Amino acid sequence: MTLRRDPISGRLVAIAPGRAKRPGAGHTLIEPVTQEELDQCPFCRGREDRTPPETLRLPEGAEEWIVRVVPNLYPALERQEVVIHSPEHKRLFSELTDEELGYVAQVVEQSGAFWLVNEGRLAGSSLPHVHSQLVYSNDPLPAIAAESPEGVVEVVSHDELLIAEREGLRAVVHPAGRLPYELLIAAAEIGPALLLLRECVARLQVVEGPVPWNAWLHRGQHAHIEVVPRITVMAGLELGAGIYVNALDPSEAAERLRSA
Repeated sequence: MTLRRDPISGRLVAIAPGRAKRPGAGHTLIEPVTQEELDQCPFCRGREDRTPPETLRLPEGAEEWIVRVVPNLYPALERQEVVIHSPEHKRLFSELTDEELGYVAQVVEQSGAFWLVNEGRLAGSSLPHVHSQLVYSNDPLPAIAAESPEGVVEVVSHDELLIAEREGLRAVVHPAGRLPYELLIAAAEIGPALLLLRECVARLQVVEGPVPWNAWLHRGQHAHIEVVPRITVMAGLELGAGIYVNALDPSEAAERLRSA
């Protein structure tokens, strides 16, 4: 077991591979699609009347939309929107086409909001149709305000943890990830960053199956996307003491993902 401090947030992480052998250490996969889900999904094309009135559709003015934005029926903050990534019933971000991702990137760029993805019920998703959320806040978000920009540069520069590159952007396994396979993706340009995100989660699914995961965009001097697969559950040590336990060495995680 080794202790590492995240240069971005300052959090303390214990890298403890032996924890993977403890009883009950298996992880939950995203469940298969059901016919009931297909029949009732409000996000599929043709069921626009089942969501609140849209605030945006792309392409703009098109009868057959590719991406829609609608108000969140159950917002956590005052203003929150849902970005529906595809008119077809897709469950996985890795299934999105380049065209769909291009329109999602356009929405994210235009909004200026805090963008996040919850994929899978364990990751907090209430509807399985692939989507993301935009959260608007007048105040600086605490996690972003506390970050070290220099720390972002340090993490992204780890060549031995590099998974993929695109248009000068890099995706790396976080050297002090809270959970196994935690990733950091440079996001100076949203479009290429989302393509990297799709590639990385596709690689993860080859290695571990369709695991639930969360991701979010931190804008700023060194914009980046953080990706946290929900392979293990945070317990009292993480929540109470602020010490995260990662049961997979980041170097091993990077090797598995590169080989996928």
